Amino acid sequence: RRVGTRPVLFDSYQIDIERWPLLTPFRIARGAKTEAIVVTVSLARDGIVGRGEGCPYPRYGETPETAAAALEAALHAVRAAATPAAARAILAADCPPGSARNALDCALWDFEAKASGSTVSACAGLPPPRPLLTCYTLSLASPKEMADTAVEHRECPLLKLKLGDPPLDAERMRAVRAARPEARLVADANEGWRTCDLEDLLAVAAEVGIEVVEQPLPATADAALKNLASPVPICADEAAAPGANITRLADRYQAINLKLDKTSGLTGALSAIRHARSAGCRVMIGSMVTTSLSMAPAALIGAEADWVDLDSPLLLARDRPHAMTITAGLLSPPSPELWG
Repeated sequence: RRVGTRPVLFDSYQIDIERWPLLTPFRIARGAKTEAIVVTVSLARDGIVGRGEGCPYPRYGETPETAAAALEAALHAVRAAATPAAARAILAADCPPGSARNALDCALWDFEAKASGSTVSACAGLPPPRPLLTCYTLSLASPKEMADTAVEHRECPLLKLKLGDPPLDAERMRAVRAARPEARLVADANEGWRTCDLEDLLAVAAEVGIEVVEQPLPATADAALKNLASPVPICADEAAAPGANITRLADRYQAINLKLDKTSGLTGALSAIRHARSAGCRVMIGSMVTTSLSMAPAALIGAEADWVDLDSPLLLARDRPHAMTITAGLLSPPSPELWG
């Protein structure tokens, strides 16, 4: 925990590294995790507190410690800003993209809404948040285990299959479809397929009615996707790295997964959606495994997306006070006590 003071825009700030246990281990192609590790920042002045949360991305070389240090540097950069909007502009111009900028950007939006007696949606010119249909993610496991989990969560009409183990991925897709013939399905290979797997596995995805496949190939090998006649839309995730030019992905991907830790906050996400749409891409709003404090700003732009993947409240063993809830696959809007 780091506590300090800054003049002008806010009187004090606090940075914390927090660990939140998961209900069960969460497995993807790159490994498993048992907890969500997040970095939070709080900005305070005259009893008003604005909060934001970021999730350091190991895939891009971030750690909780480097994110906390980046937050310190970002706070120094915006210390003389007169307004939250001015501070966000300084962030966008002077601070590197990533989870730290996300946390501070979202804290500034929260602070602005509370200081003005308004809401973030109103301040950003967005419609009021509404319930959103979100994916429920099936952790990478055996085909039977994934099918059984799909049945256990029959109340969730939209499922995301974590794939990335090519020898069994076709069987996983078919097993989940057989177990839940009525469900909508999307899939995420997390860079786990090889070019030689692509044609056969995309054909199976089309066969079982999967709506979109995220990041089948490593981002460094996605030239093989250029102008590919895929039977299923392919979505960029890891390829849409922090600071990536979204429009340059459009010759390889038909959709983009926008996560606030990669767009560097709500401000960046609003711009990224416009760029994705102008490039003819569909949009998924996703996130890392985080608490409801990260889900809240992402939920504000969920109405703009083709798919929403904000199911962390179902994956955590415990969440924050005033947490967002998911009932029958519908994610509740964030409460004012939580954020925004």
